[in-house]
Amino acid sequence: MPATTDSDRRPAQSRVLPPLPTSKTPQPLFTVGGVRYEAVRELMRMPTGEALLLAHRYALEEESPGRCLVRRLPSPSTHEERKRLSDEIQLAFRLNHPSIAQVFHLKIHQNMPHVVMEHVDGPSLDTLVSAGVARRKPVPEALALYVGAEIADALHYAHTLRGEDGKQLGIIHRDVNPRHIYLGAHGGVKLANFGAAYSLMVGRLESPANLVRGDVAYASPEYLERLPLSPASDVFSLGVVLVELLTGTHLFDVEDVPSTPKGMSPLMAEQFPSLPLTQMRVLLSSFSPADVETAVGGLSADVKDILHTALRVVPGERFATAADMGAVLRAALTKRHPTYGRQDAQVEVARVIAEGSCLRDVVEFGEGGLYPEGLDAHELEALAKKD
Repeated sequence: MPATTDSDRRPAQSRVLPPLPTSKTPQPLFTVGGVRYEAVRELMRMPTGEALLLAHRYALEEESPGRCLVRRLPSPSTHEERKRLSDEIQLAFRLNHPSIAQVFHLKIHQNMPHVVMEHVDGPSLDTLVSAGVARRKPVPEALALYVGAEIADALHYAHTLRGEDGKQLGIIHRDVNPRHIYLGAHGGVKLANFGAAYSLMVGRLESPANLVRGDVAYASPEYLERLPLSPASDVFSLGVVLVELLTGTHLFDVEDVPSTPKGMSPLMAEQFPSLPLTQMRVLLSSFSPADVETAVGGLSADVKDILHTALRVVPGERFATAADMGAVLRAALTKRHPTYGRQDAQVEVARVIAEGSCLRDVVEFGEGGLYPEGLDAHELEALAKKD
């Protein structure tokens, strides 16, 4: 994909970084409830100093260690930052769904917040797409429909989750992309990293109006134009992911984007996007069903119809809910591949990875902060609190 420029991301801050753990020199972390945690490998490190660690958990009753992920975050320096972190942890703890990677604990260790999360023993969707490109053949249609339906169910759960007062929390993931979708060893599908998510949680702090979170290559048109968001925004992002999964090619090509029109308001991305922010905004400003048809023309008619609906520019013309999208995806799977299930997905994932031999045994863990700095003010208009 095209490289991004410094103007496309938020300036990073310099920080003193802890030493790297390895399997030969593991890094003892902390103990929570009698369970000891030990970092064995660093999987990702952000310019801010945030790191994602593969860790072992040693429970007293277990003969061998289990695996988990630990996200080490820079220590909040102000009361507002600490409040935002606390808000995001509370939000993460509320998410309990079989297709969402779970957050278990928050531990302050060496004056730095450490978040213990579920480890998914399998590749990311990004790895699977890359393996498909390497073998010169996209993933099977049935696998794509299966993954799409599972993620749609997870999104609908998040979109409709209610707080203790019975009111909807209004959660929107806002960063659905292949690096945040994992394929477990037994055919399960997990959506991870609600770090760019926003919600209507009481007390959430607002963030700068010109700051874009998440990978803009999968963002909805309304998000990049700072318009109110809704569950339909995640539906659009899932549509972009499915196009890439089914065709092996990203929906958007920024190589020949025309010059930036005058009057476009300045925005900045919180992290390096996989496609440049300004070019993506230009592309989405003229995006149409014809662009979708060009990308998906070789797919079956019913699958094309699903993608056309998910990728409408006007949010109200997309699927009304992620559950509606999931139901249509599952109906297409049942119609075209009646007996398809977890075991089939497990076999096909292994086959794609094996055939993409240059990527064998590669697992990518996605980028981006797990806990954002706040809630964009304009987004509060999108969802009203409901009893």
